Amino acid sequence: DLKIQLVHSSILSYIDYCNAPFAGLTKQNIQKLQKLQNNAVRFVFQLNGKKKWEHIKPYLKRLHFLPVEYRIKFKIALLVFKCLNNLAPEYLKCLITLRETKRVSMRLDDDYYVLKVPKKSNLSKTEGSFTYAAPQTWNNLPYNIRSLTDIGQFKKQLKTYYFDLAFKGIE
Repeated sequence: DLKIQLVHSSILSYIDYCNAPFAGLTKQNIQKLQKLQNNAVRFVFQLNGKKKWEHIKPYLKRLHFLPVEYRIKFKIALLVFKCLNNLAPEYLKCLITLRETKRVSMRLDDDYYVLKVPKKSNLSKTEGSFTYAAPQTWNNLPYNIRSLTDIGQFKKQLKTYYFDLAFKGIE
């Protein structure tokens, strides 16, 4: 239990601190952060010697640690939720807009919780910014999560959703 607290306070706080900008990282750099988290899990479970080569995902699951990729998505989705529910600062709220819905729709497209996706930029680095990553992350969430209004319920269901995605098929 002490090892888990140590990992939370030193490693995961480093990974989670302001990790929304990590959306623009390459897969290689995200993998470097994932190695850091994996080594922390090996430390907790004392996976050294022959056990060092065991798959780490079952151990991540036992600790209820989301992999780095999903931790980043979680943080972005949480920031979007706060923006849409007036819990975020104005400088973040102005970076995203809801998609306009037509008054009379021939289709059953009444999803009022979809963000407008900005046009593609000529600069490759800008697609990792909050303005581009937020709509992509938010719009990929199921409607039942996007439509929540209570932050506690939102966090709980969002973590469950990403947890199920990350550990699908792992006992």
